[in-house]
Amino acid sequence: MMSGFCEKHVGRMKKWSKLFLHQKKLRFYPPKFVLRDPILEGVYQAMSTGHQVVVVVITVSNLREISQQFEPNQLLVYKRDFRMGFKEVVEHSNFYNDLLAVHDHYSEGLTIFFKINDDKQSVVHVENLIRILAPKLERYMFTKYPYFKQSFEVGYMFIERSHSTTQEALYTAQQQAVAMAEKRIQSRYIETLLEMRDIIQKGDITLLAQPIIDLSTNQIKAWEFLTRGPKGTTLENPLQLFLLARQSNLIYDLEFLILEKAFHLIDSVGCLEDVFLNFTPITLANKRFIPGLEKLLKRFPYIDPKKMIFEVTERDSIEGLSFFQDNIKQLRQKGFRIAVDDTGAGYSSLHTISEILPDIIKIDRSVIQDIDTSKVKESMLKGLLLIARETGSLVVAEGIEKKEEADVLKRNKVDLAQGYFYAKPGNMKKERVALL
Repeated sequence: MMSGFCEKHVGRMKKWSKLFLHQKKLRFYPPKFVLRDPILEGVYQAMSTGHQVVVVVITVSNLREISQQFEPNQLLVYKRDFRMGFKEVVEHSNFYNDLLAVHDHYSEGLTIFFKINDDKQSVVHVENLIRILAPKLERYMFTKYPYFKQSFEVGYMFIERSHSTTQEALYTAQQQAVAMAEKRIQSRYIETLLEMRDIIQKGDITLLAQPIIDLSTNQIKAWEFLTRGPKGTTLENPLQLFLLARQSNLIYDLEFLILEKAFHLIDSVGCLEDVFLNFTPITLANKRFIPGLEKLLKRFPYIDPKKMIFEVTERDSIEGLSFFQDNIKQLRQKGFRIAVDDTGAGYSSLHTISEILPDIIKIDRSVIQDIDTSKVKESMLKGLLLIARETGSLVVAEGIEKKEEADVLKRNKVDLAQGYFYAKPGNMKKERVALL
């Protein structure tokens, strides 16, 4: 019994291990979506070298209808021809060198992994890829089966670097691509993409400023700039705005627009205090970031890099971002300072701190809230202060909402603090007049 089981599965593995493209370019995997090391390694390597990776799912939408007209063995031949059709199409396209891997998607289609250079307009590039490959595949299948009406659906999604593991990110993107192919989210995604592009093109965002207080003097030491989307819409909420930017793969474009707006605001109001700006590791690791920043500094010559602090959002992992450390080094060489945001809120804060050795550590609201009634939270604060001393970092406590919390921070000699207890985010010009 066991021998028959093993022979059956060995035979199945041999069948699925057959490569139908050059071994170095393409691998083919079994129908069930099992994440194997070659795919994960290929995706990880591509992302580590500054590429984006997109998962494209191509399904035969009327496969069930077609299968009813086939004998079981004929259906296997049809699926084989579908795979071979894609082989034929992609081998004679300009996208062959971008191909990472292909495997069956639940036996009803194909899941394909492409790498894309960060300097390309990624969504436009994928749309162009689909527009070229899908009709050619359709024509190929029509020549094989002219008596069947065949229709294909295509979905795609970019693999996000922000997930805790490459496997989790890959699986999430694959599921979303499947959903798009099945037209469950396709129309919404297109709307999302167009909406986000329109916001960025028009620069339709607003920057608010929240003061950061020196606890030893009770004076304003710095400001954090906070982003709001188009007024009177759901995207005025920053959580919704940044979620939309991620879903449409335009997070870098949005955050660079914020940087440009920040420079303009600092210049227009004559801000002399330090300014904190949030950036995801995805943006800071983009190879376009430093050249783009250098152009902005030429446009705004009065901006002093020594007054600018770039906050690395701690909830995003810096794993696998090959340009990240080099960009951080270049930023410091130019005089910019680096902060780690949301420390204490996520799994990777200590790792991020050890990798970056930030100039400033910002302690998340989750540690500060009701710290006056929690000895455990105060112990956590003392531990973070000890780490800050070891790394030579200043400490900013976020989210202070009452005097009792502020008193605990003063007692523990925290450097800086911000929160509603001092002031809510507001218009920069009005805030400076009211608080200075």
